[in-house]
Amino acid sequence: MLKKEVLNTIKEYNLISRNDKIVLAVSGGPDSITMLHIFISLRKEYNLSLYVAHVNHMIRENAKLDEEFVKEFCIKNDVPCFVKKVDVLKKANEDKIGTEEAGRNVRYEFFNEVLNNTGSDKIAIAHNKNDSVETVILNIIRGTGTAGLIGIESKNGRYIRPLIRSERIDIERYCRENNLNPRIDESNSENIYNRNKVRNIIIPYIKDKFNPNIINTIDKLSDIIKEEEIYINNIVNNIYKKILIEERDDYIKVNLKEFNNQELLIRKKMIFYITNKLMGTTKGLEKVNIEDIIKLCGNNIGNKYLIPYKELKVVLKNKQLYFEKSKNNR
Repeated sequence: MLKKEVLNTIKEYNLISRNDKIVLAVSGGPDSITMLHIFISLRKEYNLSLYVAHVNHMIRENAKLDEEFVKEFCIKNDVPCFVKKVDVLKKANEDKIGTEEAGRNVRYEFFNEVLNNTGSDKIAIAHNKNDSVETVILNIIRGTGTAGLIGIESKNGRYIRPLIRSERIDIERYCRENNLNPRIDESNSENIYNRNKVRNIIIPYIKDKFNPNIINTIDKLSDIIKEEEIYINNIVNNIYKKILIEERDDYIKVNLKEFNNQELLIRKKMIFYITNKLMGTTKGLEKVNIEDIIKLCGNNIGNKYLIPYKELKVVLKNKQLYFEKSKNNR
């Protein structure tokens, strides 16, 4: 049943095509081993070239055993395996960021490295439906707009997530039925990280006290929000084309009067849209920054500017609105 569900996900979202070269991110846990096992079974039908990328974070005592397990699984199934060892705790301290963020940065940098070195088309990540719901709950706790309720998408550029419609309980059952014997990360049961607290405390409590089907309930909510976001983003994209004056690598200039004529929601969405188009991300742009930019644009007399965060500068000049990369970011 799980394999059929994954196949339906692949077809619904057009995740793979015949002759694809795919890098699979494999930790050795139930999710990634299930994904690898299913892709191996599809290899001949789709004429796929598969490559595995495994990162040893050098944090857990059993990390070396995880690495050896993945290597042996790949040898047994004739899949090339690429391994990177990184002291993530050390890197987190050097970069002055959290361990989770440092680990994620290392992983995705390596996945892209393997993709480029193998000439692959896509990177398969083993996020499941539970992961997506946990992300939604975390976003609500932190404070989020509607985009944060979408969760983890099935496809994002070169990244595909074939297990995103599958629940963790079904993945674990698949492992038992196919004698995969995946590695278990014992830190998942430790309620140190916020995600673990959501997974091990909040969701079980909601299931017990409020809604035993909370995973599917939130997943359906995410689908509804995604449809609405697509509709609004299409509107924003069309308006952007109308108010755009000049678009360059280091700045974007739009018609200030036309910007101010839009509904407040569209102006807010437009700020996110332009920032993402210029910077490649909206990380660092928060609600208070949006409000400050809206206020700045409303008082359109003279030349003014503000710096929402150090990489971005927003300028009002000659009755035009500029979004500029800071000089240090060019």
